[in-house]
Amino acid sequence: MPTILRIDGLRVVIYPNDHPPAHVHVLGPGLAVVINLVGMELREAIGCTEREARRILQVIAEHQETLLTEWRRIHG
Repeated sequence: MPTILRIDGLRVVIYPNDHPPAHVHVLGPGLAVVINLVGMELREAIGCTEREARRILQVIAEHQETLLTEWRRIHG
């Protein structure tokens, strides 16, 4: 499970055998967020407030192109 970024103590992960659409998992202590990279859609948020989820979405949006490039590199 490659960690692509570390942001504010959270790990941004792209699983090699994961399914489309392109998305990332953001993991932290008691927290799991899934964000679709195309359309920047918050798909799942566990263990965080709505405000925290919006902040995570904003940070991922700032790295969207890099993360999409990594998704394509990992998944072909």
